[in-house]
Amino acid sequence: MSSITTAFILAGATATGKTAAAQILAEQMGCGILSADAMLVYKGMDIGTAKPTAAERGNVPYAGVDLVTPDEPFSAGRWIESAADALKAIGLHASTTVERQIVPAHVRSSVIVVGGTGLYIKALTDGMHSAIAHPDIREKWQAVFEREGLVGLQTALQQRAPEALQALDDTSNPRRLLRALEHLDTDGSLPDQWKNNTVSTSSVVVLSLPREQLHRRIARRVDQMFRAGLIEEVRTLRNRYPTWSATAAKAIGYEEVSALLDNTLTQEAAREKMIIRTRQLAKRQETWFRHQTQAQWLTVTEDDTPHAIAERVYNLWSVHGPSAIQIP
Repeated sequence: MSSITTAFILAGATATGKTAAAQILAEQMGCGILSADAMLVYKGMDIGTAKPTAAERGNVPYAGVDLVTPDEPFSAGRWIESAADALKAIGLHASTTVERQIVPAHVRSSVIVVGGTGLYIKALTDGMHSAIAHPDIREKWQAVFEREGLVGLQTALQQRAPEALQALDDTSNPRRLLRALEHLDTDGSLPDQWKNNTVSTSSVVVLSLPREQLHRRIARRVDQMFRAGLIEEVRTLRNRYPTWSATAAKAIGYEEVSALLDNTLTQEAAREKMIIRTRQLAKRQETWFRHQTQAQWLTVTEDDTPHAIAERVYNLWSVHGPSAIQIP
């Protein structure tokens, strides 16, 4: 049985500025930060993942980073287990910082979840089983929707769990209907917040940059990584860990620089490949959040300062409140 509590969630594609905004918000609200980024879990993979430095983190407690070495396998299941321990350690109901005392009661939680790995975030909001629903189950109900429309989904949910349909504040939202039916097929039951008629109406805040601006920022970030010593970082890690896990070995930047060190790519070719792969990643991330989350989209620009972005995020959280999350 999972316990259910709350957290503020800030998501978005890579290079949208969410990490810097989350740091400012954590300092102002007296929160800890839980990273929901599949690459930040690796120790030593710092520059190429844009991992916040110790100086940048300041006094804010961080979790979800530096969990394993690059030669160790890792999974969403291990992340959610680690997250559960971290959330308990951070303390979900108490903080003694001065800043926290002035935060209104309806905008209180002890943790901000920030990242771009949709699977991790969905594991928190919907439970681990929902986050990894079998593709056949998803395709089955998607086919019903395409064939029979909303009525088909509503009828199926009414027959199987009428209380879940009644709990929905918007019975015309196909994503929510699909999610409920996936839960039933995957787990045989619905999460507690469905059965208790307390479906959360709060949502994830997702940052978005105009495409051309995002592409420019990605290119600048890649160049900064090389200036900051990415090549030496990869060389050091390769010497320390001769064999890497499949996921770490394929990480953007690390695969390209490894090829550079093996003399199969030039530095310019490695740079271009990193930029292309990061753009592709950003597109996949945005697609995920559009289809898999109840998102409040916040469009920012490359001219917005982290403080300005943080203020706009806080205003949305003030309206919608924190999101319900499930931890083991």
